[in-house]
Amino acid sequence: MPEQPIRLIRLKDVIAMTGLSRSSVYKHVSENGFPAQVPLGGRAVAWVESEVLDWVKQRIALRDQ
Repeated sequence: MPEQPIRLIRLKDVIAMTGLSRSSVYKHVSENGFPAQVPLGGRAVAWVESEVLDWVKQRIALRDQ
């Protein structure tokens, strides 16, 4: 089975997927409670989509415990 390509998403997509604000995303990253961003060069960063989705799934699992 072929490996899935890694998809990088920008902050606006992370905010849309999680419902977090910009400052909350960066707060959680600094506290190691959210996937770290990937530097793209200059000041541009992105997140690995699968890591963000896993974080959302973990939040749902915690809710359902």
